[in-house]
Amino acid sequence: MRSRSRILTTQFRLRRNELGDITAGAQPRLRPMYRLQWEEAQQAWVLLYPEGMVRLNTPAAEILKRCNGTTKVGMLVADLEQTFSATGLQSDVDEFLSEAARRGWIEFAD
Repeated sequence: MRSRSRILTTQFRLRRNELGDITAGAQPRLRPMYRLQWEEAQQAWVLLYPEGMVRLNTPAAEILKRCNGTTKVGMLVADLEQTFSATGLQSDVDEFLSEAARRGWIEFAD
């Protein structure tokens, strides 16, 4: 029997060569080896991983906070636009998610 983590990894696999365009229905989540947390010493959100950490700017942190594997990109964008009283964030969010996926920080549900 496969372990639960192996099943989840299979369900949320990132196919780097097949990433292409991010759709509104895609469900991003942090990859298992990454953890998002507030770092008091740096007064910033950081993305921790076994080899180190990445200090995030506020927009990156706000996007990654919403990458839980169940929230669709369209809802993520709508939530950001409502939270920050902004419009037209779709292309910026798509660009960030593409870069985060390229760097291996996130993956998408199959």
